[in-house]
Amino acid sequence: MSSNFLPRVAPLLLLIGGLMITLGACAPIAPPTATWTPTPTPSSTPTLTPSLTPTLTPSVTPTLTPSLTPTPSATRTPTPTFTPTSTVTPGPTPDAQVRSANVPILMYHYVSAPPPEADVYRRDLSVTPDQLAGQIEAMAAAGFVSVRLSDLISYLATGRPLLPPKSVVLTFDDGYRDNFDNAFPLLKQAGFTATFFVITDFVDAGRPGYMTWDELRELHDAGMDIGSHSRDHPDLAGRAADFLVWQVLGSREMIESRLGFTPRAFCYPSGRYDPLAVQVVQSANFWGAVTTRQGATHDSEHLFELTRVRIRGGHTVADVMRLLTTDW
Repeated sequence: MSSNFLPRVAPLLLLIGGLMITLGACAPIAPPTATWTPTPTPSSTPTLTPSLTPTLTPSVTPTLTPSLTPTPSATRTPTPTFTPTSTVTPGPTPDAQVRSANVPILMYHYVSAPPPEADVYRRDLSVTPDQLAGQIEAMAAAGFVSVRLSDLISYLATGRPLLPPKSVVLTFDDGYRDNFDNAFPLLKQAGFTATFFVITDFVDAGRPGYMTWDELRELHDAGMDIGSHSRDHPDLAGRAADFLVWQVLGSREMIESRLGFTPRAFCYPSGRYDPLAVQVVQSANFWGAVTTRQGATHDSEHLFELTRVRIRGGHTVADVMRLLTTDW
């Protein structure tokens, strides 16, 4: 190449180079090969924040086993042998008039000869059937008329019914079997009535030597009265109210359950009582109550402390007639 050639070509090369630069600046830039991955936008799915409400798992819920279910006691619940047909009849309502009456209430216990080994108490409380027969015959011959204890109480409270001039009340305590075997036939033969005070738990248990419910029902059907002598003959003085209710009301309800009528008279066991016992007997719907205190005159202010005349095994007929005619 000659030395003249380069100076002529150089301007042309510069022109071509400039055009190429200019064209390169105007050409579009191809996108780069994709190597960028966009960071994903957090989705709308909420982050599960634990709830503050605890899951109730009844892991400590005890199994309810009734451990306090009472075990039936050995006390036998009376089973009614009848279907009641009426409610309790209210007692006589006192008319606020003070009355008194001299009517001996005789107190008997055993009506049989005491056994040879009997102690002094058994002998004192026993009259033989022959003794009782002689006493009833003497009373009838002297014009005495037996009246119900309930009639005497009603008369003192209300003035009705009127009582015969020579009235006498016969009572038998404890409910011994010999009362049914020996006293009952003599009373029926003479047309006398009497009140038999029974210890209801003894009868209910079928204790030997005591009357049964069937025998007591026969007495009642024949016109005799049945009264309460408590459930098991305890001392009622100085006892708590709930104990007294158990003995007094419980014995009344047992007679109602077994025999189908409400007893009207109560007899304090061994004559032992106090003011609270009197209140409980009154609240149990009895009309009156008898004691072991001696006397034959009664008044309307002491219907629940009626006195009696104790008939002892050593009394003769003359002794009994003297007691009947004593003003005391």
